[in-house]
Amino acid sequence: MRFLAVLTLRNEGAFLLEWLAHHRAVGFTDFLVFSNDCQDGTDAMLDRLHDMGLLTHVRNDGPYDQGGIQFTAYKQADRMEIVRQADWIATLDVDEFVNIHTGDRTLPALLKALPQADAITLTWRLFGCGGQARFHDQPVTRTFTHAAPVVMYWPWRSAMFKTLYRNDGTYRKLGVHRPRAPDPARVDAARWFDGEGRELDAKFRTQRIFSNYGRSNYKLVQLNHYALGAMESYVLKADRGRAVHSDHMLGTDYWVERNFNQDKDVSILALAPRMEEELAQLKSDPQLAQLHADTVAWRHQRFETLMKQEPFRALFGRLLMTPPTRAVPLNEARFLVGYANLGRQENPEAAD
Repeated sequence: MRFLAVLTLRNEGAFLLEWLAHHRAVGFTDFLVFSNDCQDGTDAMLDRLHDMGLLTHVRNDGPYDQGGIQFTAYKQADRMEIVRQADWIATLDVDEFVNIHTGDRTLPALLKALPQADAITLTWRLFGCGGQARFHDQPVTRTFTHAAPVVMYWPWRSAMFKTLYRNDGTYRKLGVHRPRAPDPARVDAARWFDGEGRELDAKFRTQRIFSNYGRSNYKLVQLNHYALGAMESYVLKADRGRAVHSDHMLGTDYWVERNFNQDKDVSILALAPRMEEELAQLKSDPQLAQLHADTVAWRHQRFETLMKQEPFRALFGRLLMTPPTRAVPLNEARFLVGYANLGRQENPEAAD
């Protein structure tokens, strides 16, 4: 059984080895990684990992089509043999960690728990910064241990998911949150399940990108989403731009919608011994260890440069002044949802 993770990266090499080690421990057998316009040495790290036979690296340095950087990468991937040979596929980001809660916490255990599934939604659980201001070269999964409550009512983005899906031809193209280009002759037979183990309705086969919120979606699997990191890392993320909309500078709006710290969740650390063994093996390669150290040094140097510029210094100051995000209670969420529904009725074409 071949499990493929597809990843796009820019200036995130400091986090790559932990992410790779974790997902090797989870059970992914193949990795297809696209880099674009890297200044921190991420591309050199990926070249080394490619030479070591641990992943397939493709430089995605443009030009980019109308869909942007990430979709340009996925279009290339759609034509590649490594994608055609995969039994199951998930498109992930380096701040997303698959966290399985059943059996031995691996992908085969998840499929054993959901043997009829053709697609499984991996719903985000948003992890806040935990008050961490400065970036340190420590595992993300140990550094950030406080997250949004299991049951969230607002915003709907807190229930967005990525998809682990069977690569049997039902879907013919990769997508950011879900597979695309469904085969009309096959899609109606596809069976989708959520991370709680519930079978999902027909809309999920072709449309949905977020789970039903207001209930738990994590009994069997969740996707730990460390979207913020430390405040220092967030400043660098703002400098880098969004993966899909790279020309949109991130601000405090993105931060506030993700900086949840109410619940302590260290469930992912059950896999830590296996992850750390994988990580030690990766770092035992002297060249790779030095490349990792170089990316860490670049992050510190880049932060120093950005802090001399008013927009980034102001952003860091606002983050220091912004308290952890308060989870919206049910009655207040209903108030917001009511207006969202009215807006859709008056303008069905408008997005939330």
